[in-house]
Amino acid sequence: MNTKLPKLEPITSEWMFKFINNFELQETLFNSYESPINIHSLDAFSRNIKEYQEILATYNFDSKIFFARKANKFQNLITAAVANGIGVDTASYEELKQCIDLQVASDRLISTAAIKSRKLLELAIKNKVLLVIDNQDELDQAAQIARENNIKAKIGIRISGFYYEGNKLLSRFGFDIDDIENLIQNYFTEAKEHLFSIEGFHFHLDGYSTSQRGESIHQTLDLIEKLNSSKTSFKFIDIGGGILMNYLRHQNEWNLFKTELQNAILENCEPLTYNNDGLGYINRNGQIEGDLATYPYYNENSKASFLKEILDTTNDSSKAVYQRLEQLNIELRLEPGRSLLNQVGITAARVAHRKVDARGNHLIGLEMNMSQMKSSSADFLLDPFVSYKNPNKDAEPVEVYFTGAYCLERDILLKRRIELPQLPEIGDTIIFVNTAGYMMHFFETEAHLFKRAQNLSVLGREDHYKFDDFKTE
Repeated sequence: MNTKLPKLEPITSEWMFKFINNFELQETLFNSYESPINIHSLDAFSRNIKEYQEILATYNFDSKIFFARKANKFQNLITAAVANGIGVDTASYEELKQCIDLQVASDRLISTAAIKSRKLLELAIKNKVLLVIDNQDELDQAAQIARENNIKAKIGIRISGFYYEGNKLLSRFGFDIDDIENLIQNYFTEAKEHLFSIEGFHFHLDGYSTSQRGESIHQTLDLIEKLNSSKTSFKFIDIGGGILMNYLRHQNEWNLFKTELQNAILENCEPLTYNNDGLGYINRNGQIEGDLATYPYYNENSKASFLKEILDTTNDSSKAVYQRLEQLNIELRLEPGRSLLNQVGITAARVAHRKVDARGNHLIGLEMNMSQMKSSSADFLLDPFVSYKNPNKDAEPVEVYFTGAYCLERDILLKRRIELPQLPEIGDTIIFVNTAGYMMHFFETEAHLFKRAQNLSVLGREDHYKFDDFKTE
């Protein structure tokens, strides 16, 4: 029943290793800011932006990038995004207000919030920020606010219900694409022309299919061709985010992990996860059912190649997306979040205790909780690093689980069983890499009155980091 634990070795930047290998600095930061700490490299963020800009510059259509603010709440990323020539996609009143307070220009902002209070609608309209309208009630409220303030609201219309391989791609978001012609013809009448500037369409698809995205763009372009007239002139299509990125060095590690996890669920080997959690896989009568409910951590097709596949998608007339965007003079907009934050952040926490439970599991309690490193996926599947105060090359390896500070049985920071070269001591540092996108902040709370993690950015040095190199917001 014994099995060697599969490794999931993360791609790790040089700036991260500088921190990982400096235990003295870690102690100084913990003494100043407590545990856990989130550290961001704005240089890495800038490099990711530049990569996207270079990809899009190879095409002849206009494009704009908006950083998906919801992926990470560190304020310094806003100013860095604007400094690098892109905008910010906001998903709440506070996100938008913060950007406005930072004097981000209105044409660099959009609001795509799933729920838009009247307060948010007013803030966007009064500041001439483009609103992506999701439903009729939002549209009616926006019209009322525009009328009361004698302001023309800048809007895009969110759509869904695209057709793909004979089926509709259903979503809780947006207007059904089949209803858009009727909406435009019957709602946006001459009486309402002074209330709205309708500038484009927006969609965001669940999952990571490039062909679905390409086909959805084609259907949106078809719609624009039907609707564009002297009365309406749509300028952009915003395809949201969801552009794949790659976390892992080796594809074989990813494949082996999935295979061994299934074996564990089938009880053919020892559990790889706490309580033999299938992470989406289910053992049903000796057969594996379901799908892995985590992010696909290894992706050969990511970023540039992922985007290229979308743009190369052809319609029935053999015209590619990129060709039609150019011909129709339609601007393509993107809202990357995770992929713009690739290699941008790490989360570091101190070891609080060690124990062995009744099942013989080594549990390493950390000074953090599950909300401080949690996404919508079933688990964060990357090997962490340990910075040991007293490294011992002769120590015996140990298999551990990391536990958090909430009074909940399920506060297991990584559900994976992890092999370490030696048992950590109290005060050692556990470092999780590449956590900036939808991990360190997405579900963070102050339950139990725990303080939220301190967010820091780091300035690069050739040798190693010093305490003064780290800046708060």
